[in-house]
Amino acid sequence: MTSLLGAIHESRYAQSQLESRSKILSWSHRRRFATAMRLAGEVGGARMLDYGCGDATFLDLLTQSESAPRVAVGAERWPSALEVCRERFRARKGLHFILTEDLERPAHAGSYDAIYCMEVLQYVTDPASVLEQFDRLLADGGALVISVPVETGLPLVVKQIVRRVAGWRGIGLYPGTSRYTLSEFWKSVIAGSTPHITRPTLTRADGSTYHDHTGFNWRVLRGLIRDRFDLVSEMASPVARLGPNLAAQCWFVARKRKTA
Repeated sequence: MTSLLGAIHESRYAQSQLESRSKILSWSHRRRFATAMRLAGEVGGARMLDYGCGDATFLDLLTQSESAPRVAVGAERWPSALEVCRERFRARKGLHFILTEDLERPAHAGSYDAIYCMEVLQYVTDPASVLEQFDRLLADGGALVISVPVETGLPLVVKQIVRRVAGWRGIGLYPGTSRYTLSEFWKSVIAGSTPHITRPTLTRADGSTYHDHTGFNWRVLRGLIRDRFDLVSEMASPVARLGPNLAAQCWFVARKRKTA
């Protein structure tokens, strides 16, 4: 029961952010989902995968929109979180939920016209391997839409302040801030396109490892995407015209390279 309750709490993370008592947090996340929906309308595709679907907020919006795919699949690593999603959307036709490990099955290779991975890769200790998996899962010419937080430059300074205030107010999952030494913080503020600090590696109860936001560099991820995909565009949210250097989130739209 404890693990299931934890999954329910985790599975409602996106909703808790959208409905946050902090107006700036709520606005930022609403704009993030608005960006995702706009891109879905542009990318299209009959078969789509939401990798790291969380509470399936995006899938809920997408499958009720004019851009709804014929088949939508949400993948998560936690069985209990999937149980919650399956129960919530058991009557939604064309919407399915699977474990991320199930994607290793041969039947999924080349099966998706579009893959969305939003606010996930900043936690992954080996993002190159996840991008390799996306390449295998996408059909030729398929689209990849990725969003990640901007944790460098001026946005990092603003975010640390907002996180600290949210923590003081007991809002959401902000008991404090991502931890930096003074030197690490300065290197993150002036970071370029190469890794700038050693990111701390944390361990879950099941022994798996992950990163928190500390030291994440969206430009490094952009380089990894370019190595394997054709990068079509990059943009920002919540205010697109500011660009990634001054935004809360960065977005990448890429295409799988067609085989000869």
